[in-house]
Amino acid sequence: MQNLTTKAAKEYILNEYGYLKHDIKKLIKATRSTAKKYNCNPLKMFFFMIENRPIKGIHTHSYGFNTSLGREIKETFKNNYYE
Repeated sequence: MQNLTTKAAKEYILNEYGYLKHDIKKLIKATRSTAKKYNCNPLKMFFFMIENRPIKGIHTHSYGFNTSLGREIKETFKNNYYE
């Protein structure tokens, strides 16, 4: 996946996990707004939220666990998703 689009994200999730649990439009909107707040690429934010991949340049993980900043990003994402 090169760019974060609704179609690409939906296809990725369906190919990797077989089903979609969440509203894909809200998921993408929350991903983009959270990425903007933390000055990050939306695609990297998407993979951080979906697969818990570390984001280079942002200290999101330490020894495989989320740091306080990583947990803050996840909480911000959750608030953006449900607003």
